[in-house]
Amino acid sequence: MQDKRFPSSQNDDLSTVMNASGQKAALESSAASVLKNTYLLLGLTIAFSALTAFLSMDLPRPGFLITLVGFYGLFFLTAKLRNSPLGILSTFALTGFMGYTLGPLIGMFAGAGAMPVVMNALGLTAFVFFGLSAYALTTRKDFNFLGGFLTAGFFVLIGAMVLGMFTQIAGLHLMISAGFVLFSSAAILYQTGAIINGGERNYVMATISLYVSIYNIFVSLLSILGSND
Repeated sequence: MQDKRFPSSQNDDLSTVMNASGQKAALESSAASVLKNTYLLLGLTIAFSALTAFLSMDLPRPGFLITLVGFYGLFFLTAKLRNSPLGILSTFALTGFMGYTLGPLIGMFAGAGAMPVVMNALGLTAFVFFGLSAYALTTRKDFNFLGGFLTAGFFVLIGAMVLGMFTQIAGLHLMISAGFVLFSSAAILYQTGAIINGGERNYVMATISLYVSIYNIFVSLLSILGSND
């Protein structure tokens, strides 16, 4: 029997509000879980990547083709396995491989007595990442509007890299490095905002996205700072 103290329309409105409140709470709980798992996995993979970089410092640098095939092969494998425990192992394989590609580069700086450049690049990378992450977490903004910029920026950077292979334009590599810093910084905001607002539900893919952004910022800053050394 309907409770006559509350008209049917009022009951419906109350039910709608309660359902919306419950859905919001569930979304926030899910986002918090994805964020926690992402940062945990990101921290572990960065540590593993640093270890492989250290162990490979004395090895010869892998060629461009090996780096490209290794990265995209492991990336697509991880994307395919993202919903299974094997996706975590694939994530470590990918980040470990990227650490291996960094090792010989860092070894070159070490051999030239330029480790302060590496440390400065590392410190600036950490500052950029934590600063942008803190901003996204504090403001809880939706950065979906950066999607168009990231798409356009990707093709611009690829075009500039191809141009750099066939020309000797002065300062082009520095402009590309600066472009990667801006592009990757925007990607960190975009990905963190997607996690916070429920747009990203898979912490494996979120981890890869953030790791690649951090990697690109670090390598780009090495290039910029190293050119002034």
